[in-house]
Amino acid sequence: MPATTVVLFGATGDLAKRKLLPGMLHLHESQLLEGLRIVATSLEDLTRDEFLDLVVDSVRTHSSRDVTDEDLREFADRIHWVPGSGGPAALRQAVLDSEEILGSGARRLHYLSVPPAAALAVVRQIAAAGLVERSRIIMEKPFGTDLASARKLNAELHEVFAEEQIFRIDHFLGKEPAQNILAFRFANGLFEPIWHRNHIDHIQIDVPETLGLEQRADFYEATGAYRDMVVTHLFQVLAFTAMEPPTSLEPSAITEEKSKVFRSMLTIDPHDVVRGQYVGYRDEEGVAPDSETETFVALKCFVDNWRWAGVPFFLRTGKRMSEGARIISIAFKEPPRTMFPPSSGVGDDGPDHLTFDLADRARMSLSFYGKRPGPGMALDKLSMQFSMQDTDWAGAALEAYERLIYDAARGDATLFTRAEGIERLWEISQPLLDNPPPVRPYQQGTWGPNQIHQLVAPFAWRLPFERPWRDPNLMGA
Repeated sequence: MPATTVVLFGATGDLAKRKLLPGMLHLHESQLLEGLRIVATSLEDLTRDEFLDLVVDSVRTHSSRDVTDEDLREFADRIHWVPGSGGPAALRQAVLDSEEILGSGARRLHYLSVPPAAALAVVRQIAAAGLVERSRIIMEKPFGTDLASARKLNAELHEVFAEEQIFRIDHFLGKEPAQNILAFRFANGLFEPIWHRNHIDHIQIDVPETLGLEQRADFYEATGAYRDMVVTHLFQVLAFTAMEPPTSLEPSAITEEKSKVFRSMLTIDPHDVVRGQYVGYRDEEGVAPDSETETFVALKCFVDNWRWAGVPFFLRTGKRMSEGARIISIAFKEPPRTMFPPSSGVGDDGPDHLTFDLADRARMSLSFYGKRPGPGMALDKLSMQFSMQDTDWAGAALEAYERLIYDAARGDATLFTRAEGIERLWEISQPLLDNPPPVRPYQQGTWGPNQIHQLVAPFAWRLPFERPWRDPNLMGA
């Protein structure tokens, strides 16, 4: 793997401090990106020493790993600082200085940790600095706000970068549990033969959040929960869940299967969508007093192909909800008839479920009916659970942004979205964007408006769980 200069735009921002700078330190220390140097730039007019103080404070505060003073000194030596006032010329010189140290053949990875409105200005700055050659670019969401804006954005990007150079980041797919879906589905003969409409009743992808706006009112008022979360996150997870077996694990093969899922999705019917807004949202600073922006959305959608015809996918996400979670729940069909007596309890707790927890602990659960010990035929819902924390290799997991930076530096586009895919998702979303259903209020700390139960009927939402996850720390206590 060639040495890489990461050009980090927005280097003093919140994402850079919480995730990107600690993550790049770990990638270097783990020798995954051993030949790494960083050119950091921001609109803030800091000296290099002031920026390095910020780096040290960020790593000490936010790194999930032990970091020594020696680690920090060695990392600081690899950082070049360019104030935004220096313009394209200063940026180019800093990159050339970095590449003189790294040697010939070094690659460039531009990370745009900037607000969406500033992205194209940064792209033009890269072009003006002559830094497009031998480079890749990572872009943060959203990738447009509708079909027209997505097409315009992609057209302007393609004036500077080829599509193969562009990596649209979705940190959900950088998490180990999300990638484990591929391994679980395609490496196990037990589940792949039943992964279709004949055996699966419905699928839920549920990402509630307890957080509020976190001082992002300007951004959120222009997007809302659907644009912010569904198009760029939940639909991407849906594609991993629903895709056909790729011909290989090569990025192009996996990307093609994800694109086929997007092409097979039916347009979103506004009648199959519930929009909500938590009580108190309009009192937040920067929010219009009559705002109709949704902070919650739940919807039913369909992948209209041979494998999934007629199987509903239920998606839900929202702010200020009862708990934070990230799950995929596969509900299997119940037997066509039962031989068990009505008092047995079979069917009382709904269908069998296979559940993936996409949170950092990486857990999976399979629920099923089993006989209760003793006389008679009484059945209870049982659960088998697996946790990454139970293994010896849990500590080897990369955090989401670390994995995605590493993949982009290698040119591996498996976990990234192409222009074709994002434009198709805006295309199927257009009927909803043109005719959104009314925004309904919900109390903070709940699971959303009451209308979500009619949306999912005759099924029930998997969250909140009736049976808690097993805590490995309490086993044997």
